Amino acid sequence: MAIAVFSGLVGIGLIFGAQSSSPGARVPFALMLAGVQVLFVLAWLMATRPPALLAVGGVCLVVAGWSDLHAVRAAEPGLGTLGLIGLAGVAVAVVSQAIRSDDRRRISESLRSTLVLVLGMVAFASLVMLSRIPLGTQVILLCVTASAVALMVARIADAVYPNPRLAPQVPRGASGVIFGAMAGTLLSAVIGSYLFTFSPSSAAVVGLVAAVFAVLADLAADYSEAGRQMAGDRPTLWVARHMQGPLGGFALAAPAAYAMTVLFLT
Repeated sequence: MAIAVFSGLVGIGLIFGAQSSSPGARVPFALMLAGVQVLFVLAWLMATRPPALLAVGGVCLVVAGWSDLHAVRAAEPGLGTLGLIGLAGVAVAVVSQAIRSDDRRRISESLRSTLVLVLGMVAFASLVMLSRIPLGTQVILLCVTASAVALMVARIADAVYPNPRLAPQVPRGASGVIFGAMAGTLLSAVIGSYLFTFSPSSAAVVGLVAAVFAVLADLAADYSEAGRQMAGDRPTLWVARHMQGPLGGFALAAPAAYAMTVLFLT
């Protein structure tokens, strides 16, 4: 229940941050996103504990600042340069893990977590880039609302009725995933009916994609945590363990929102 509330608070922050953005004032939105990026780094570092932890964390923070700055100052909106920033960050993080022999032996098993950490920074920065597109602010409203509601409903359903269980080791049920995605899609359709540039059907499609991406990323984080515990790793600090899923859901929904705007709405 607490993490459902946390998901809602993050969603409210992202929505209000996007609504405060304007052609000449995107820095406040970028600063708000920087706070979410720091939370993302801390939660995922404590949860995944990759080799060369401090070095990887430093690389993530540099990538976050670089990608946010580029998203604010780029001449034209686009994800090409952000992708290159992310790839450069991954390369530097992997090189930093190869310096010490103890870290080097764990590079292959930690590559996935390294990719998530670094690329998550770029994913959040794509929201700033999306706000520079004419429909971007309204798309952020729809997608973030759908994601937040989907995550909240899924977590509340799992607290009340975590059935049918998707896996014995993971305390999540299919009911939460399905009802969460449905609730996020429904609310997007309702909001779209009040927006001049959207219809209920187009808003529902956008909300559905964002909601599904968010709940699946949240679920994947729980599966990863269960896999680490089954492998014998010590349990993650409970705050980080519960924060990483919703933050990962918002991170994955952000580039999905951008792609929907470019491919479906324009």
